[in-house]
Amino acid sequence: MADKWMVLLWGDEGFWENATPEVRDRIMDEHRAYSQACEEKGYKIVGGDELGFSKNAVTVRADGGTLTVTDGPYVELAEHLGGYYVIETDDVQGLARLTGELLLTDGGGAELRPVIVYEA
Repeated sequence: MADKWMVLLWGDEGFWENATPEVRDRIMDEHRAYSQACEEKGYKIVGGDELGFSKNAVTVRADGGTLTVTDGPYVELAEHLGGYYVIETDDVQGLARLTGELLLTDGGGAELRPVIVYEA
């Protein structure tokens, strides 16, 4: 069985929030092309979603037994997590190149991290 990798997509939320319908359509076309290319190369997408804006986040922190729940992100960042894919592959370097080529045309970044699977 192939390893699972989470592809975390980072970018400027203001860019997406202010994008014209044409730019949004082009970017969604890039995601469809990415999904198709993953399938063609044998990278199996097993999950993923676009995330809402960080300003709508709820953050929970624990410090010495005290829980704090606040609205918004924990820290102010220039780039925020905008979405993710969960992909099964044994070729993470190839997946990383494909991700950069097809999904980062307007800047931003991606982080690929292994998903740890515990046996029951």
